Amino acid sequence: MTQFRYSAHAFSEMVKRNINRSDVDDVLAEPMQKITEQNEIVCYQSKMHLSGKPYLLRIMVNEIKAPFLVVTVYKTSKIDKYWRQP
Repeated sequence: MTQFRYSAHAFSEMVKRNINRSDVDDVLAEPMQKITEQNEIVCYQSKMHLSGKPYLLRIMVNEIKAPFLVVTVYKTSKIDKYWRQP
């Protein structure tokens, strides 16, 4: 299993944006999609219901670091903007 560590920024964003660590851990363990964003950053993302509403939970991960570094975390209701169709 891949190991992850969290940046201080990721933790502060989770608190500020009211995102549960368990939801982040679930997406990191089994993301619905992994999308290369820029340079060494990969977005792990999954659709989920948070507070009864559909959201896309997006987690930016630096996969060059060992262990992988969670850079930032956010949720968005703009699912169609970020979801990649196969």
